[in-house]
Amino acid sequence: MEKDSILGTGWNFPISFDTLNHRTLMVSGLEDVKQSIFIILNTTPGERVMEPEFGCDLNQLVFENINDSLKTKLNHIIYHALLNYEPRVRFIEADIIDKVETEGFIQVSVEFSLIITNTRHNVVFPFYFTEGTNI
Repeated sequence: MEKDSILGTGWNFPISFDTLNHRTLMVSGLEDVKQSIFIILNTTPGERVMEPEFGCDLNQLVFENINDSLKTKLNHIIYHALLNYEPRVRFIEADIIDKVETEGFIQVSVEFSLIITNTRHNVVFPFYFTEGTNI
């Protein structure tokens, strides 16, 4: 862990514990930013009681066809979520890099640049169009 990271330090996600030292595991720098983006994309607005608008409403895209219109909507939703909740990054583009329509699954590559260092990075985010149960 970089203790003097200019990008900050936060709890590891998912939250993990170092049982030897009785502490929570921490992440710094770029990994902290990537985990923050993952949390934003996985949170549906309304999930957090004290911050009901926090998150990225990707659930509205569940029944959309996988086409250019979906890609445009995806870019719009992710752009606004990162603009509002991740001040360390500048959103560049979201692109569908893999899709398995019969499984209800797409992989989205989110490209961003770190504002403080002006370096480009990306995060691959799995988005499921179906529920996580077999009922």
